[in-house]
Amino acid sequence: MAHLSNVNLSNDQWNDTSADLIAVGVYEDKSLTPIAQDIDDSTDRVFSNAIKIGDIKGKNGESHLFYVNDKRILLLGLGKKEKFDPNTARLVAGMASRSAIKKKVSHIAIECFCDNDEESQALGEGIVLGSYQFLDHKTKDKGQFELTSAKVLGADNPNILKGASIADAVCLARDLGNHPGNFSTPSKLAATAKEIADEGGMNLTVFDREEFTEMGMGGLAGVAQGTDEPPKFIILEYMNGGSEKPKVLVGKGLTFDSGGISIKPANKMDEMKFDMCGSTVVLGVFKALALLKPNLNVVGIIPATENLNGAKAYKPGDILKAYNGKTIEVLNTDAEGRVILADGLSYASKHYDPEYILDFATLTGAVLVALGHIATGVMGTDEELMEKIKESSKSTGEKVWEFPLWPEFCKQVKSKIADVKNTGAPMQAGSIAGGAFLKEFVNDDIPWVHFDIAGTAWGVKEDSVNPSGSATGWGVRLVLDLLDA
Repeated sequence: MAHLSNVNLSNDQWNDTSADLIAVGVYEDKSLTPIAQDIDDSTDRVFSNAIKIGDIKGKNGESHLFYVNDKRILLLGLGKKEKFDPNTARLVAGMASRSAIKKKVSHIAIECFCDNDEESQALGEGIVLGSYQFLDHKTKDKGQFELTSAKVLGADNPNILKGASIADAVCLARDLGNHPGNFSTPSKLAATAKEIADEGGMNLTVFDREEFTEMGMGGLAGVAQGTDEPPKFIILEYMNGGSEKPKVLVGKGLTFDSGGISIKPANKMDEMKFDMCGSTVVLGVFKALALLKPNLNVVGIIPATENLNGAKAYKPGDILKAYNGKTIEVLNTDAEGRVILADGLSYASKHYDPEYILDFATLTGAVLVALGHIATGVMGTDEELMEKIKESSKSTGEKVWEFPLWPEFCKQVKSKIADVKNTGAPMQAGSIAGGAFLKEFVNDDIPWVHFDIAGTAWGVKEDSVNPSGSATGWGVRLVLDLLDA
């Protein structure tokens, strides 16, 4: 992992700190943060003079580097003071880390310019997220440089460290998503789950091909027919909440997707390494649970396989039987994610009495048409749960948009020869069809929401906390906020 893992709170004075770069702030009204003001007063108004002549405006995203008393001082624009919020804190902190890496600075200090717990947590998140790089397969690039430590000056709020831990979990999700399919295999996901379980004192169960096939998981078994890579059905249980009902998270672990017999075009097929990012949401959340140890009961379920074109691969027209006994007519083998999730959702419904079930999947290209790389499409069966998700979306800046699951849409996944088919109406409401299909495998009395993360799991616009061309780890922070971990 190439990201910052050493974040500390410090009472150092700016001129006594050992950090190689110190980040402070200025608002659009030209007012300086306390440490910035102290530096200004101690240096014959180095900042004020630049502000006076118009070189510094304090706008969000602005940055200026000064050299004061043999120290690099990074003055960051914080925008309008009255509009400063957690997302601003996160992005500004990320900018500090990005700037340090660009300047090949190993140790940074950043002023705590936050007024509440939410902003403080976001600051901790941003410092770590901004430091993320995926360098695991680089061998000859001599320009590689990693940030090794960060101090937050003038801070005693433990939420900063909580934010850093959450971001550490997001970085794990990013790493798993960024690794190609020959590294992030179902076995690798299972091994990662074991590491997390050992770290957090969790229960782990992993069913192999023979076991889950015998158990009646015909969806996962069917999709896995075409690959020699051993598929897995992974269950993590974090039970630290006494007698409360567990929250269940189900993540699509499709570690590489060729489309199967309904093969995808060659162009950008390499991006199908990201088709397992639903599973990384689950593993990222459980990594954070292992670090934070909240009083919760949470279950994570990951059906994991490749979807390839082997001689035994499942075919268009095949009928598969899911774990809950419902039959599935396969009309497109490239609509495989919902087929393996059918077993995950069915298992969760049968073996747990959950407070709710959430599932995460890079499910449809149609969600990109609707929402681009800006927001995740969500749909579900419980209005109260959906409203809580929307509130967590606002708190974390991970945007969601609700699609309807009206009966008219649900009828479109009914099959003439089986219980359901894995496609909806041709060229219509493709994302909703995926959700309508999944709804068939959740018991009616269980609140459930589906997250289609195909547009947000990767490909988002680069900013100070999201590197270009990388898995994002989208959803980990939102879920943790929802869990109130």
